[in-house]
Amino acid sequence: MKWFKKDEVDPAEAGPLFREVKDAITDVQAYARSHGGEIQLVGVSDEGDVKIKLNGACNGCPLSDITLRQGIETQLKQLVPGVRKVTQVL
Repeated sequence: MKWFKKDEVDPAEAGPLFREVKDAITDVQAYARSHGGEIQLVGVSDEGDVKIKLNGACNGCPLSDITLRQGIETQLKQLVPGVRKVTQVL
């Protein structure tokens, strides 16, 4: 499994899935920001596994898992069909 990490790979070289997820995070970001939080893309595997970090008010929030599963993951899967799952990195 090959991971494309945001800080290690130029998105232009990371492949189409990474770029699609990065663009989709921008769309999903508005919801997190409306609650004082932010979504940071950590990495995307070539199998469609996405790792994110929740910052700001979302970090440590007891509802962050619900936000992740019912909000962020659902929206990313709708926007990017290649996304298999989304995992939060603490």
